[in-house]
Amino acid sequence: MKVAVQCESALLQRSLELFLQGNLSSLKQCDLVIRDRKIMDSYHTLYISGTDESDIKKPFSRSQLYLTLENFYKKISGMQSVQAFEEERDADTSTKDFRLLEEKIDQLSQEYKKSIIQAVKAFYE
Repeated sequence: MKVAVQCESALLQRSLELFLQGNLSSLKQCDLVIRDRKIMDSYHTLYISGTDESDIKKPFSRSQLYLTLENFYKKISGMQSVQAFEEERDADTSTKDFRLLEEKIDQLSQEYKKSIIQAVKAFYE
């Protein structure tokens, strides 16, 4: 699990960096981001605050932080695997539909070919 930390509070930033020393990563390479303000962006973000709407409520211990991170990571990993499964299923479905279309076109082509041959034979008989 790779975690990026972006906090306006320098003390909170440094505390999180010390707690997460082996799991820190840059914003571009991270799996999730911990922030002390709410931001809606493309990253999976955990909000840390003293309010009830936060994902991690201050004050927190190292074990509470890791437990919250593990649960959140499992949640987003599950969502990503479900999304990958749905994309694979959709790809299989479209390939299957394409094969059905090819078979139908081949069948119609064969019938058309037979009709033309019958018409030519009937004309020359």
